[in-house]
Amino acid sequence: MEQNELRTELNPFEMLEELLWQEQFELIFPDSESDYKEEALQIRLIYLMNDAVESFLVFVNAKMTGQYQPDYEGELEAELSREDTEEGTTYVLVVHQGDSVVTLFFEDLKVETHLYRYGDLGHFWVKGYEYLRQLEYRIAILHTKCEYLGEDAASEEERKLAELVHFPPLNYACYPAVSQKYIVPMDGVWEPTEQAIFIMEELAAEANDHSLLWWLSFYRKHHGKGMSRLLAWMMHRIRHGAVIDLLIDKLMRTSEGYPVRIYHAEILMRAMQRKAELESLGKKVTLVREEPFTTAQDSVEYNVYLMIWKKKWGNRVVEVEHILDGY
Repeated sequence: MEQNELRTELNPFEMLEELLWQEQFELIFPDSESDYKEEALQIRLIYLMNDAVESFLVFVNAKMTGQYQPDYEGELEAELSREDTEEGTTYVLVVHQGDSVVTLFFEDLKVETHLYRYGDLGHFWVKGYEYLRQLEYRIAILHTKCEYLGEDAASEEERKLAELVHFPPLNYACYPAVSQKYIVPMDGVWEPTEQAIFIMEELAAEANDHSLLWWLSFYRKHHGKGMSRLLAWMMHRIRHGAVIDLLIDKLMRTSEGYPVRIYHAEILMRAMQRKAELESLGKKVTLVREEPFTTAQDSVEYNVYLMIWKKKWGNRVVEVEHILDGY
């Protein structure tokens, strides 16, 4: 898909072709002690996994032959065919993982999607102005959700805020949430779109930040790496904090309608108690959750953090407190 192009409808076979073209083939099998090679099952193929969404392609009534390599990381060759008989339709997917061949026989292909609240989720993988890195992360996963799953997976407000992935002072060009080796490069990362600048102007106007409005108008005509870095510096200044707070709040509110993955309620309760304790001392505190996926195994464990806001030489910074089990 081209930049800013959103999928209008989900065609599972086109999505499968897209995954195979990207050489992505990670299967999830049902929790069962039975031999999946002998029984017809619903085998799932991971389509998109991030904090905002877990989405799969489901092979309906599938049987598998050959040797699937779950840890394979190399080139894939795949071929999909269809066989129509009086008994019905059977699809045959043959995938070559190097020297291994795995074949899936299935009757239909469906999309399964689970959407989750992401407005208070984040990871503390990179130090320094962590709250801006959380913004970068949330905007990035929101944009990915909109790009891959289309209009039905996001509200109009979400699709609007997702455009801020093309605002360099807040994207990974200036505030990456992950280390450099994990960044997937984006074309024109230093080039803002007109829509992204307009959205930031709306936020600045709503926050009555006339100074930032002037700079955004200037940025529209003189954007580039140098000006992007200047505006990125402005994003953590106290005088422009209301704009950042407004954006954080909008992302939180637009995702509130989605369910929350529930883990270790006692840790979350302990974090809320600690948050209330700090707020009683006059401190501003933001709670951030870190969650593993519900369906597929990943390296992330459930964690709860508190960002304690502070002021330092005209900048807004946060002290991150990790709430541990048994705190």
